[in-house]
Amino acid sequence: MTASTFSPLPPSLERLYRGVSDIFPHQPDSEDPQENLAKRLLSADKPLRVKLGIDPTGADIHLGHSICVRKLRAFQDAGHTAVLIIGDFTARIGDPTGKSEVRRQLTAEDVQRNAQTYLEQVRPILDFDTPGRLEIVYNSEWLSKLDLAEILELLATMTVGQMLAKEGFAERYGQGNPIFLHEFLYPLMQGYDSVAVAADIELGGTDQKFNIAVGRDLQRHFGKKPQFGMLMPILLGTDGKEKMSKSLGNYIGLSEDPLTMYSKLEKIPDGLVEQYFELLTDKPLGSLPTNPRERQKLLGLDIVTQYRGEEVAIAAQAAAINLVQGKNQSPTDSVPEFSLAQIQFPTKLFYILSASGLCKGTSDARRQIEGGAVKLDGDRITDVNSTFHAATELQGKVLQVGKKKFIRLIA
Repeated sequence: MTASTFSPLPPSLERLYRGVSDIFPHQPDSEDPQENLAKRLLSADKPLRVKLGIDPTGADIHLGHSICVRKLRAFQDAGHTAVLIIGDFTARIGDPTGKSEVRRQLTAEDVQRNAQTYLEQVRPILDFDTPGRLEIVYNSEWLSKLDLAEILELLATMTVGQMLAKEGFAERYGQGNPIFLHEFLYPLMQGYDSVAVAADIELGGTDQKFNIAVGRDLQRHFGKKPQFGMLMPILLGTDGKEKMSKSLGNYIGLSEDPLTMYSKLEKIPDGLVEQYFELLTDKPLGSLPTNPRERQKLLGLDIVTQYRGEEVAIAAQAAAINLVQGKNQSPTDSVPEFSLAQIQFPTKLFYILSASGLCKGTSDARRQIEGGAVKLDGDRITDVNSTFHAATELQGKVLQVGKKKFIRLIA
């Protein structure tokens, strides 16, 4: 199912349906507002409760995570109530969706620390100020109070066969990789969140369909109206091949500095630019520049403006242009050149960092790489064994440590 499946739509619903991959249940010819979300939205005599759950399993949010948060804001702007669930209880298990092995369990301290950074990062997206438009709740408020009898009732709503149908579990089971019983509890607990907050709609990525469907089943079990599921696409990363992921290094973080964010966005592969506009901006797709390079620049400017403001975004764009054109200007300092003629190839990146003076030595260079402080042309490098086989691979690229140390590499 694609967004075009839902057309034509009244203008009041177009933003709500923009970029949506799937809605379930979806009976477009039905007049029943329990089967047709458009009918439900148009006939609602009070704000609907729109749920988005986020598990603070890490410290950073990237643009892929922001898609559902932006959709939540669209519902806020349409007059509905956003219910943002911080999964402080479920995060201690971790969503097993798509995982080939059990996730490391986090401590309560880890989760609380991550939750605070998450809220700060989504603040530019959501309306935190208008009364009645946002509820922020923590699912430990109800999940930690469940007694054994209530947990057994939850477990009795699903069979092992149904659970093994969940993405990832069947593969792990077939490969002989262990599946622990607490992992079976995850979709049930996430589904119970929908019962606890009386959700009318739940947002999630396309990989969350199973978990959202469990929420519908549990709402029925507890005598409540079942929610609609609205699924958003999974964003491909800057490599244009794999799902955006911090572990793959193909991500753009919401907390990254403006120059890095802009530089990554203006290099997004041409084939992904329209999807990025559709999912990450409110720009009318029919009004985009025809020139691919201008599209990339507009994309970078628009998204950095969302998170840092227009003035900062314009400055980041100017700095990126100066770097590319070799004008030796960064946001704060000139960018000196470093000749790679003195380097014997193949070589490790940490050796270049040391030889160029960006780091005090190879040990310091390794620490900077491992700490995420090193970027090459705006892309963060975290592999201490990054190797380059010829100076031409690095010609003209800007090597950066921290926010103020830059050099331009010359072959």
